[in-house]
Amino acid sequence: MQNFITQWFTKIKEGNRPPVCDTKNCKILFRFYSDVLEQWTVETLWANVVDEEKGWYRLDNIPFYAKSVACDDIVFAEYDADEQFLTFREVVTASGNSTIQIILMDPSMETNTIRDQFNALGCSSEKFRDGYFVLDVPAHLSYGPIIKLLDDLFEKDTIDYAEACLSDKHRDETTHL
Repeated sequence: MQNFITQWFTKIKEGNRPPVCDTKNCKILFRFYSDVLEQWTVETLWANVVDEEKGWYRLDNIPFYAKSVACDDIVFAEYDADEQFLTFREVVTASGNSTIQIILMDPSMETNTIRDQFNALGCSSEKFRDGYFVLDVPAHLSYGPIIKLLDDLFEKDTIDYAEACLSDKHRDETTHL
């Protein structure tokens, strides 16, 4: 096993990266237990290389299902021979961004209409499919207007949501509402 890992890192240093990596970007595998699916599952996220020797990468997209990570977090990942993939191990530096998972409960509403409401507040989002998307709340934004919209839409039975990764800053702001 050690020989395989040494060979893999040697190939990286020689410029022969696996198909999920280049000199600037990589796909990182996250394996986790999903309470929703009630099973172990896998998600891959794009990341930018921060320090290849240390195994540090900055997440470059919003996680659809992985909890406790957000876009722009710097994470430690290493090659896992069993997974045959660069695999998440831990968050090195949290970005301060938050990730919110949103499910449309009202079938008469269009996903992009709801997304546009959050976009107007400064949030970006990625749609997995109609009826489900994830929201990135940047660290610099106040969470107050966002949680108000989330709660208003929830109370109207338009959406349900989960705070998959709520930053300390945004969590602190909810205690003052």
